Amino acid sequence: MNIDSIVNQDYHGKSFRELVNSPLSALCGVGEQQASAFAAAGVHTIGDLANMQIVNYALAIKALSSCENASGKEQAEEELLDDAVEMTFPASDPVSVQSSITRIEVAPDKVDASRDHQAAQAIESHSEEMLRSAEINTRYLQKDEGGNR
Repeated sequence: MNIDSIVNQDYHGKSFRELVNSPLSALCGVGEQQASAFAAAGVHTIGDLANMQIVNYALAIKALSSCENASGKEQAEEELLDDAVEMTFPASDPVSVQSSITRIEVAPDKVDASRDHQAAQAIESHSEEMLRSAEINTRYLQKDEGGNR
């Protein structure tokens, strides 16, 4: 990082030892009003700010947040998504799965479960009709009404 990009022009070219003892207003984005507010809390220099325990806590929380596992809700959404992908592209069917496809992601709030997924309702209706038809044919044969039995 070019240190001159985060300090005001008056502090360009200064060593880190000089910068650590410089006022907070040496930092880009810190005006006199913010510097005065920090001064009221006993923070006068860049070094004072860096030594504030609360700043170190905040930095630690931010750094650790990227390493943390997903929340329960995020894990549940991920599992639902994985299950949906498996139903759409079963791993046991090499014809429907290309090796380059590893994941299809759709934000859970974008999924509209109220709509029919892949014509499942039409397939179910057709299957029920076929079963009814087979049942009628079976009854016909069992009643010996012209059937083979």
